[in-house]
Amino acid sequence: MAAMSTQRTRPGLIVGSLAFVCLAVALLQSLVSPAIGKIALSVHTTPDSAAWALTVFLLSLGICTPVVGRLGDIHGKRPVFLVTLGVVMAGTLLAALADTLWLLLLGRVVQGVAGGLFALSFAIVREELPREKVPAAIGLISALLGLGSGLGVLLAGIIADHLSVHWLFWIPLICTALGLAVSARVLPASRLRASASVNWGAAALMSAGLSAILLAVSRTAAWGWVDARTLGLAAAGAVVLALWVAVENRSASPLVDMAMMRKRAVWPVNLLAIGLGFGLFSALLLVPQYAESQVGFGDSVTTASLMVLPLSAVMLLVGPFSGRLEARYGAKPPAVCGAGAVLAGFVLLAAAHGSRLPILAASALLGLGIGLAFAAMANLVVQAVRPEETGVATGVNTVARTLGGAFGGQVAATLVTSGGAGSAPTGAGFDHAFLAMVVASLVALAAAVAVPRAGRARVAAARSEPAGGAPLPEPLLEPQPQPEPGAVRGAP
Repeated sequence: MAAMSTQRTRPGLIVGSLAFVCLAVALLQSLVSPAIGKIALSVHTTPDSAAWALTVFLLSLGICTPVVGRLGDIHGKRPVFLVTLGVVMAGTLLAALADTLWLLLLGRVVQGVAGGLFALSFAIVREELPREKVPAAIGLISALLGLGSGLGVLLAGIIADHLSVHWLFWIPLICTALGLAVSARVLPASRLRASASVNWGAAALMSAGLSAILLAVSRTAAWGWVDARTLGLAAAGAVVLALWVAVENRSASPLVDMAMMRKRAVWPVNLLAIGLGFGLFSALLLVPQYAESQVGFGDSVTTASLMVLPLSAVMLLVGPFSGRLEARYGAKPPAVCGAGAVLAGFVLLAAAHGSRLPILAASALLGLGIGLAFAAMANLVVQAVRPEETGVATGVNTVARTLGGAFGGQVAATLVTSGGAGSAPTGAGFDHAFLAMVVASLVALAAAVAVPRAGRARVAAARSEPAGGAPLPEPLLEPQPQPEPGAVRGAP
């Protein structure tokens, strides 16, 4: 169906359709992990083998997110968004119908392209909404990324217990189908496209490097951190990524502009994403696991998952509010305050996790901090890059958060069983895990402080820009030298 024109499409409809799709897609990432044991039974395999459903989704998401974002920058956000959403639906249908492990894994690989929808959503918001509405809209979508992760932990046990594990995929499939129908109606045609092509050689190198590192991290529970397979894969991934950076620096049409990644307004935000991803996924794993364990409260799975409900609820409330703060004060103050709240939440967890009230309070602090910082982080990236780079830049930031989450989840899983008999969680293990989260949040806070604050000229330009989503004059934060005609990027 043809899209409405920009004049006929209200910004609220655009944001609403994007937010609904992003929430449904975020659930795909988080619903599987708590129910992996029952999923293993449904596909007639062991829990360790079924855990590959988490690993292959993570690999696919890390590979596809920047590529899909770049395709949207080049070919238009609307068509790439709709095609990607259709591919996600196909993968979700495969997973819902799966009765063997291989069919489930195939569906999860196809679902992994969903990561690109987040990057495309930010790019669509920047291009189509009036400037003054962009921060709040990005804040809402960013909050839904975290909210979906929290809701997945809460809903997975309920769905698996009272329906079946196949409904872990049928429900997101129904939601994404509705999202596709609405998005096809309300998303306007893209007005801004980058005059470039995708460097598929660079994409292959990036994919191989990220795959090796993510695979090594995701399999540490089975292999161990110092196993030759873990160390070998991680080292190989690092070498390939170094080669990828070298190729991108010499490319006239890079997949990811390394000069953009080196901006002082960009690299601290990606480091912040790693720290926050580390903290969020660790909290979603540690808090319910502690409440469910015998060293904690011995709760049921459903009751234990309620301990992260304040995190999700506060995050949803805070996300759009963060956008309003950004519109008035800039994005750095919410980022710093958010990282500080995350640090306070983990300090409280580390110091007083012996009773429920401090844990609930810490969960609320984490929701406040992640809600503020996620929204500010996306706005900082959007402000720091040219409009035609929005998709790939926010895609890289999403990958950074994914990498942080992968490391955080595996570090937490390793520490909680350290020194225990077999795989049983120990009190000392939880103590060490919460302290590790404090260290990660300190890194995130330092990264937020390192982000340069936008000057008054940029703020004034933003406030005086006419409605309609016209891009600001470039550069937003710092002048960027332009290469001479015919020069090769990165050449001496």
